[in-house]
Formats: sequence, C-alpha cells, structure tokens
Amino acid sequence: MRILLCEDEVTIVVTLRDALEERGHQVEHAGDTDSALAALERGTPEVVLTDIRLPGAGGMAILQRAVELDPARPVVVMTGYATVDQAVEAMRVGAANYVAKPFRNESILSLIETFARVRALEHENRELRSQVSSGQPLDGVVGASEAMRKVFERVRTVAPSDASVLIQGESGTGKERIARALHLHSTRAQGPFVALSCAALPESLLEAELFGYEKGAFTDARRERKGRFELAHGGTVFLDDIDDMPLEVQVKLLRVLQERQVERIGADQPIDVDLRVLAATKVPLFERVREGRFREDLYYRINVVPLLLPPLRERRGDVGLLVAHFIARHGRGRAFTLARSTAAMLERYAWPGNVRELENAVQRAIALAGEKSELAAEDLMPLDPRWRGAVEVVEGVRPLREVLRETEIAHIRLALAETGGHRSQTAELLGISRKVLWEKMRDHKILVDGEGEPAS
Repeated sequence: MRILLCEDEVTIVVTLRDALEERGHQVEHAGDTDSALAALERGTPEVVLTDIRLPGAGGMAILQRAVELDPARPVVVMTGYATVDQAVEAMRVGAANYVAKPFRNESILSLIETFARVRALEHENRELRSQVSSGQPLDGVVGASEAMRKVFERVRTVAPSDASVLIQGESGTGKERIARALHLHSTRAQGPFVALSCAALPESLLEAELFGYEKGAFTDARRERKGRFELAHGGTVFLDDIDDMPLEVQVKLLRVLQERQVERIGADQPIDVDLRVLAATKVPLFERVREGRFREDLYYRINVVPLLLPPLRERRGDVGLLVAHFIARHGRGRAFTLARSTAAMLERYAWPGNVRELENAVQRAIALAGEKSELAAEDLMPLDPRWRGAVEVVEGVRPLREVLRETEIAHIRLALAETGGHRSQTAELLGISRKVLWEKMRDHKILVDGEGEPAS
C-alpha cells in the first residue's frame, strides 16, 4: 500500500519506514505539516500515519485535510501525549485509529495489513457488482453451457428496454427466473415484479385477478380490488402459461398492451398503467394461433423479442453445477458428494422435467440420505423407469469383480472341455489343485455333462 508517514522524530521514521518497506509497502515521508499537506494534495496515499505534535499546524490539520480529500482513506494518529480528549477528537474528525507512543512497529504493521484486507474486499465487491451489471451469469440462474451463455447475452441486451419479451421453454426450464432477471436488470428494477400463471385459474377468476373489480361488480365483490396490472404499475408483470389464456381475456389484454390502460370489472373509466409485460409459453405459441386458440394480433404484440430457453438435456455440463447449487440450497449446511459414476448418469439422463425435476430429485435424495454423505444414483432417481435407460448406458463399464468372475467361469469351462471333464487333468492344466478346482466349480455352479448340481 502507498503510505504517507508524517513524523519528525528521526528514530521513529527510520525504523518504522524500514519495517513497512520490508512488508512491501511504499512509504513517503513528511517531517512537518506543510510538506505533509503538500504530499496529500499532489499524491494519492492509501493510508496516512501522522503525529499529533508536528511542526506547523500539527497532525489534526493533516487529519482533517486527509478526510476532506478522501473520507474512505484510513488515517492513524500517533502521539506521545495521549489523552482521552485527544483520542475522542481525532476519532470524531475521522481517524481510523489512535496509537500512543512508544509503540511497537508490529502494532502499526498489523493495522496496515487490516486496512489492506479491507481495501482488497472492497475492490472485490466492486468487481462483482461490475460483473453483474456487465452481464455475467444472472442472479438466481445457474449455468455455464454455451446454450445458457446465449440466453444470458440476450437477457442483458433486451433488459434495459421496455420491449415485451416472449419466453418459450418446456415446463421446468426456469422461465420465471429468466423473467425476474429481465426485471432486475431493467430500468424498472426498483418497481414491483408481479407474476401470474394463466393456467392456474378458471376464466372468471383469471379476469378478476388480472384487471381487478369494483365493489358490487358481482355477488362476492364486497370491496374494490386492484388487479395484477395495477399492482405492477411502475414495474413488470409476468404472465406465465399465456398459451392457456382464454380468448375472451386475450381481447382485454390486447387493449392493455395497445393503450396502457386497464378497466376493472364493473368500472366505467379506464385506469392508466405504466408497466412492462413479459410472457411465457411452454408450447410454440404460433401453433395456438394456427389452431385459432390464440389471437394473431396479440401474438405479435407480446412476441416483440422472442427468447428461447433450452431444455436441460441440451445444456451440456450444467447438471453438475445445478446439483451443487441445489445441495447448497437444500442441504441445510451439510456437505454431500456424488460418486463419479452417479455424476455421469445424471449427465446422461434426459431430464424430461428439466431443472424442476432435477431440483426435486436432489431434495428427495437429501431427505432420504440419513447419515450418508454420498448421494447415489438410486437416491436421486429411485422410482422413475426412464432412469434405468441412463443407468444401463453407463453400466457398459462394469465392476472389475464381475468381469473377472465371468472370465474365470468361461476359462474353467474351456479347460474342462479340453480334458473331457477330467478333474485332475483340468486342475493340472489350470495350475491349481484338484481341491481348489472343485471349490470354484461349486461356487460358480459349473456342471460337467451328466452331472447334477455340485454339492455345497
């Protein structure tokens, strides 16, 4: 670190300067107030060490100026005339610490190392914030595959605009997480994020949830209620499963997108809303248009920017990252590991339920783990018959014990065939005793033509 040492006692300057420079710090010395203030004005020391009683205006003037120029810069005040009043005043002005003479150089070095660690952490935090703002993998979205990097890039590009985005992806791919990421990286991040699944409610309730209603609009409307669009004013509304939205509701949604106005059920006047609309579909939405189940004009209104989320089976290398993420989330502080063969099986499995299925599998495995710290394949997928296909592929490499056993059986059968079933000759041919041959034939249940099962 760059240190300004303001001290007029030569013995302190020489010993403290040497100690600091031995630790790799850069030290500039000022022997009076004027030269210290000049050094502050022309340079950028990261830490200031100053004596209170310094020729000229003194250390308090240096402290005050150092704080004015950079409030975050640590200033340590040193004095041989320590009093409580001086210490309180120095700390009030902005000193980071107060050291009474005589002091050990090690105490100063310890303070400097602490300041260096804090400065490094602050720098790291700034870097992390910069990475998030410049578009590194998004908060809450785990992935490092090429397919997901393209998604991150698209999110970073469109998030700052107010354009409607249609997120398409199979069930369980994380469409709502991407919608939240679009909101958090937009200019509306300080506003509300309001989500609603169009598949979760019948038509009558869906309309009331979206648009709200006035008191007395229908039998149970005992008071007025704001709809989701009003609640999202100043922020973002996310309509999941929009492919399941009834045609009658689609007509009213089109007006919201065109006019930026909503009409509560039973109201006479529209209400202005300022919001961004994000939507998600689990099927190619234009198929619904061709089938007459989705309005074409609405389709083009919400599909200003299409964003396709890949299924987990196309995200090569992301399964391991997701498993580690879910273990950290659901493991309650416990450390779990995966056998290498299990990790390979997880990567090979198609995951038809995508990320949601994987998370459920990890949660179940943790719940059933008991005292075990290693999660096995059967823990993760104990019931799903589709899992067996993945297991069989990996089992092309079988345990060595099984392979050796099968090889031994085949070789004994071959030797017996060569000798016509003669035990002594077979044992001699194999280089083992007759007793060992008999034991192996018994253990492996090897029969010679005309014999019954070997006695046990």
